[in-house]
Formats: sequence, C-alpha cells, structure tokens
Amino acid sequence: MSVEKVREYLKDFGLDGRVEEFSVSSATVELAAKAAGVIPAMIAKTLSFKLGDSAILIVTSGDTKIDNSKYKQIFGTKAKMLTFDEAIEYTGHAVGGVCPFALANKDVKTYLDISMKRYDTILPAAGSSSSCVRLSPDELEKASCAEAWIDVCKSI
Repeated sequence: MSVEKVREYLKDFGLDGRVEEFSVSSATVELAAKAAGVIPAMIAKTLSFKLGDSAILIVTSGDTKIDNSKYKQIFGTKAKMLTFDEAIEYTGHAVGGVCPFALANKDVKTYLDISMKRYDTILPAAGSSSSCVRLSPDELEKASCAEAWIDVCKSI
C-alpha cells in the first residue's frame, strides 16, 4: 500500500505521525479540502511532468494553475503531463495520491512552487487518494528533498 510506504519514508523526518487517512476520497483539490477541513488553496497538489527521459514533480498550491510560458522558461520545453500509467511508473503512486515522498524512481526531481509559501500549513497527498500529511512549507521542502522553490504558476 502506497500510503504505508509514505508513512515509513516520513519516519526519517519525524513526520510519519502527521499522515491522515480519510474514509472519503481526497483525489481532487476540492475533495481533499473538504475531507481535511481546509480551504482548497492549502492543498498541495503534486503535478507530474515528462522531462526528457525522466519526469519531474511540481508541488503547487491547490488554487493555482501552471503558467506554460513560465514552465518553458524554467525547464526549456513545453509542459507535458505524465499519463496515468507513467505517473505510477515514475512515482509509485496512482493519480489522486501522487506525492513527492517514497518515489519509485529516485531520478525524479521535485520542485516546489512559491504559491504554497502563503500558508503555515499545507497538505500534500500521502500516497493514496484518501490521505494527506499536514506540513509546513519548510517541512515539505526537507521531506521532499526538493531541488528548488520556483515560480511556475499563474498569478492568483
């Protein structure tokens, strides 16, 4: 079970006790916000993109969208989302539970969008479509082993 892999992964950071599992789906920003009792912007959605022969993850605030021109400026190519099967292959998590923790492919790099810095607490998925983990932006940066904070979303 992917959420158990994430919980085990987060032990090294002392964050495993923050994983929450719901009896309802949290597969979309709206569902996750309702399940966790927060506003959608506090949901940290993890988007997966094909980049060359590998993939990258970009974690953004739940109320944002990728700005294609900013993406191309940073990564030098057009944004191309992973397919459902590619997401599982590269991350080890199914769409709806993709997160930057316990990744199946260690070559996948994670980037964090500055949109999340507005909040003291943000909630990324924890490996399943009915889970999350409550973290500060700094905790997310450490636990995700993020490459960098970037500005790749449209203004809100």
